[in-house]
Amino acid sequence: MLDFSPVARREKALADLAEGLTPGELHALTDEMIDTMLSIIAGANDADVVFVPHDPHAHDSGASEEEATMAWTLGHVVVHTTAGSEEAAAVAAWLARGVHFEGRSHAETHWTTIRSIEQVRARLEESRRMRHAFLNAWPDEPRLDLIVTPVPIFGPMNAVARFLFGLFHEDGHLDQLREIMRQARAARGA
Repeated sequence: MLDFSPVARREKALADLAEGLTPGELHALTDEMIDTMLSIIAGANDADVVFVPHDPHAHDSGASEEEATMAWTLGHVVVHTTAGSEEAAAVAAWLARGVHFEGRSHAETHWTTIRSIEQVRARLEESRRMRHAFLNAWPDEPRLDLIVTPVPIFGPMNAVARFLFGLFHEDGHLDQLREIMRQARAARGA
């Protein structure tokens, strides 16, 4: 997997990590991310999916007032991260095809509908399939000169960097998934 820590520390831009990466490598990075998430949740059961962990730092500025400081369940983290990566993949495909797009293209399954580990695994595999499909929509010679800046602190992004933005976001939630699983296993005595 790519080491996103220099981007997280604001030492590098996503464009720096994206330089020279091919669509084939983006396919491989997608598989690595999904496989990592599946590995983290290996052995999880339905109760783990809806388990509410202790998270004193929980804060979601985009959530309703009622949910702003609510700790996220495993199902919540998975639907949130996969939706972000799918959005990044969709926008990246438009850019690669020469369509300048800035804005949101976000569709997220509501977290309360995810109640079983089978649903979580299915959501991850569906997301894998969708991201591969967006990458397969790239032309043989993608337009890498179109630039967007969806989040200024991460710098300007071409199609490759915009795709990586989704993986970067997911990478930032991996430790959260690990902690949820740690707490869930402890709660059930595993």
